[in-house]
Amino acid sequence: MIDLPMQRRDFLKKSGMGFGSLALAGLMREVSCGETGATHFPGKAKHVIHVFLNGGMSQVDTFDPKPELTKRGGQMLPYDNLQTERKTGVALPSPFKFEKHGESGIPVSDLFPHLSQHVDDMAVIRSMYAELPNHEMSLMLMNTGDQRLVRPSFGSWLTWGMGSENQNLPGFIALCPGGLPVGGAGNWRSAFLPGVYQGTHVDTNESDPKKLIANVHNARLNPQEQKTQFDLLQSLNKRHLEQRPDEADLEARIRSFELAYNMQTAATDAFDVQQEPEHILKMYGDGPQNRQLLLARRLVERGVRFVQTWHGGGQPWDSHGNIASAHRNVANQCDQGLAALITDLKQRGLFEETLILCTGEFGRTPSVELGQNGGGASQGRDHNHWGFSLWLAGGGIKGGTIYGATDDFGFKAVENPTSIHDLHATMLHLLGFDHEQLTYRYAGRDFRLTDVHGHVVQKILA
Repeated sequence: MIDLPMQRRDFLKKSGMGFGSLALAGLMREVSCGETGATHFPGKAKHVIHVFLNGGMSQVDTFDPKPELTKRGGQMLPYDNLQTERKTGVALPSPFKFEKHGESGIPVSDLFPHLSQHVDDMAVIRSMYAELPNHEMSLMLMNTGDQRLVRPSFGSWLTWGMGSENQNLPGFIALCPGGLPVGGAGNWRSAFLPGVYQGTHVDTNESDPKKLIANVHNARLNPQEQKTQFDLLQSLNKRHLEQRPDEADLEARIRSFELAYNMQTAATDAFDVQQEPEHILKMYGDGPQNRQLLLARRLVERGVRFVQTWHGGGQPWDSHGNIASAHRNVANQCDQGLAALITDLKQRGLFEETLILCTGEFGRTPSVELGQNGGGASQGRDHNHWGFSLWLAGGGIKGGTIYGATDDFGFKAVENPTSIHDLHATMLHLLGFDHEQLTYRYAGRDFRLTDVHGHVVQKILA
């Protein structure tokens, strides 16, 4: 790390109401990232939309058909069932019909009739694996690269590395209708990165833009009175910071006040989907899941760097019982919006610069889940971290691609096993970062999103 002269360091810390330190951090980060500016090399993607089907989408019911599973339905698999969170029994055939789509002929189940029309834009990885069949730990692993320790989320790393193109909106926004996912705000934490890079949660059950962002508008003061109050607050905070020049939490708070003040106009505009033409609203469809996918497009269009859309509070895709109806229900809530998102980004010229990731935290077992006493089969599937599927599109992804494979029954990744670290390394590569070089020094150690792991999956790159 190249150090700056101490006089310049002190000047930056004390100027601009404390934002000089953030500028200093930005300058030093640019030195560490190379001559191209905020990235190590020109990336193909500028934004990320992470569609999180939290709870665990079943790979054998969506993107990884297994004829052998159908043939052996009701029989024990020809090997001991792998250990998962709960006991499992005989093979459970998929209740959904698979068909090949597009020029690439990628098979997709009838859970996604709209999305399946876009397989030529998608790369499906069938050989993902996680570490444990546990929601909380697998969610942390997918989001932060570590399932146990407090680490910054992908969105925080990205906004720290690239910044935001819109200073009037958060650079990292997490959309989730109906409460928080398992693990809550820990999923979009900034951890040891400055607090300004933490994700901002929005409950998308609300459709009124004035209610979506709670307390963003002041009901008691007019704009001029607010400006006077804001200037006074920032002046006091500046004095406070001058006495504590290394207080990162205070700097983050100052920035959050400024952002909140500027959001009063910007957020109301960005979250008002009723500004969209009627044909766009119809294309996305009804319901909070589809509506928040439209919001995601509106946000990246306005320069937000990382948008995460969660399916809902808790774990909506966690189909332990009767997967036929449970998965059908949640897929119906987002299928139309997912297809519309790809179409919409394309027609606006944003598809090639927006990386879309759609995944759960793990997959589900090909064998039926049993009760804890070994009986009572539920026609549902347990958590499965041994092998699962996800898809990516846009932002430099090679469409019409299938990568990796699970065994004949869809239980374990056996061909090109792909870790979460590999996924993160690949995404960072598409955004212009060498994952081994994007580091942040904390507590005497250089930390990175991929820890000491990760390889770029070259075969899914355009």
